[in-house]
Amino acid sequence: MPHETPPRPPSAPLRVVVADDNPVVRAGLTALLCGREDITVVAQAADGREAWEATHRHRPDVVLLDVRMPGVDGISALPYLVPVAPVLMLTYSRETEIVQEALRRGAGGYLVHGEFTADQLVDAVRDIVHGRAHLTATAAGALLDRLRRSPAPAEGSLPEDLGNANAHTFMSSTHRNPRVTVEPLSQMQRPVRQSSPVDRSRFQLSAREAEIMDLIASGMTNQQIAAACFISEKTVKNHINRIFAKLHSTSRAEAAAKWLGTAPGSATREAR
Repeated sequence: MPHETPPRPPSAPLRVVVADDNPVVRAGLTALLCGREDITVVAQAADGREAWEATHRHRPDVVLLDVRMPGVDGISALPYLVPVAPVLMLTYSRETEIVQEALRRGAGGYLVHGEFTADQLVDAVRDIVHGRAHLTATAAGALLDRLRRSPAPAEGSLPEDLGNANAHTFMSSTHRNPRVTVEPLSQMQRPVRQSSPVDRSRFQLSAREAEIMDLIASGMTNQQIAAACFISEKTVKNHINRIFAKLHSTSRAEAAAKWLGTAPGSATREAR
């Protein structure tokens, strides 16, 4: 019989596993969470497989999980983690289909870097243990988009059989407990598509510079990038200057256009 960790005493701190392939992000999140008396980080992971191993070893109260990681990505690992602990997605990935798939696979919340404060993150970690979901603006919009895609009823008078019978059918179907079919862990593949087919290796950006360029292209300000990457605004500006030099660009719009593979923009604006 597999070993099971006994329930956490009410006064014990929340035990968290942090999974992100960026060591700077992991360190920043760990420092932030461990600075709270009621939270402790019991393990860090660089990909989905390490997250699965750490979760089964430590039996945490919460798993913070990134989406895009090398090897086993967060979306693939998600259904293997949720039976053990609540999972809060904490990521830069804001694509609607990824948000929807994460929620479908059991994520208890979805936070996009740059859309929440440190206190809001801490509140989300505390709340997810009690089943209270937290979604930042992008994730909430993706969820609404999915709900709104349901076919609208036809115009006309109300059907005669509309009412309790339909309500009973609806309630019965929503209270079923659908089983998630997943492949063995050894067969996990990375289904997350990159948002652009452009060959970005030619720009020769470092991993950190590429990360910051993604955030620039998403429309973030220097202040938001600094908060998301746990670095100072001065460091962000230094990175942007090196990025502009490598992309032979003089503005955020021009750099983003080259990075995304679109036509160069006409507006010019220096980073500030």
